[in-house]
Amino acid sequence: MAEAGEKLPISEFYKVVNYVTIFKSEKWWEAIVVFESFGRRSIGLYLWQNRNGAWKRKHKFNVRNLEEWNKLKGAIEQLSSKLVSK
Repeated sequence: MAEAGEKLPISEFYKVVNYVTIFKSEKWWEAIVVFESFGRRSIGLYLWQNRNGAWKRKHKFNVRNLEEWNKLKGAIEQLSSKLVSK
């Protein structure tokens, strides 16, 4: 969950509903974020890089609805066994 006093480096355009940090080091920060824009919620998978003391977005991937999530989840589950090298 969100850490006390910690603000995500996301545009003020988006209203952050909640987030979970997956990984954070001095140089990289990866988080899953529920955000709202134009009254619609999405889930964003973010990766930021710390450059000269400022967090800059490196990657962003959005999941816009449950149908899209189910397609992604199915594809990941189908391919996950390939993570183990033989």
